[in-house]
Amino acid sequence: MKEPVDSEIFIAEQKRRLKDNPECATSYYNLGVALMNQGKLDEAMEAFRDAIENGSRMFEAYVNLGYIYYKKGDLEGVAEANKRAVEIEPRYARGYSNLGFAYLQMQKTDDAIEALNKAIELNPDIVQAWNNLINAYLQKGDMEKAVEVGKRLIEKAPNFGLGYNNLAVAYYYAGQYENALIHIKRAIENGFSPHPDFIREVEEHIRNGS
Repeated sequence: MKEPVDSEIFIAEQKRRLKDNPECATSYYNLGVALMNQGKLDEAMEAFRDAIENGSRMFEAYVNLGYIYYKKGDLEGVAEANKRAVEIEPRYARGYSNLGFAYLQMQKTDDAIEALNKAIELNPDIVQAWNNLINAYLQKGDMEKAVEVGKRLIEKAPNFGLGYNNLAVAYYYAGQYENALIHIKRAIENGFSPHPDFIREVEEHIRNGS
């Protein structure tokens, strides 16, 4: 029970500070984070917008706005918020990763690939950017690149079950069914459950020698 009480105290403190200094971008940002963590997304959105209005480099406020837009199902909002974030801080890898994810969901495949590659260039350890890049190349129909990226992902994250699954999907569409089955098994070993229909299709191709 302690955490909610502490959270309410923190929110009250930020509001008190804003009463004394209504142009404090940091207090608006802190308030937004606390409200977002409580699931009060509309109030958090207002606080982040106030932070942006009163601060010159509130790129993390834009990223958090993007998260709220995602929770509301507004992919255009996600993309726009993260575009603004990387305009303010061009070396912010997370912003590019989020932007790439949004473009991927919007079927803007080439834009997704560009943003995700930029995220990886800035921070090669963002596992989700690699994973989304596999999906972007699958969406584009470039199975060779999807396999290449998938191999690099599991080198970087050898315990990431979803990565093995997505590499298996890339191998499947590349017609490499034995490799697909190997990576399905590795996905399972690392805690991910591939779709049963996918497993059956791969096994059927192997049985038929296709």
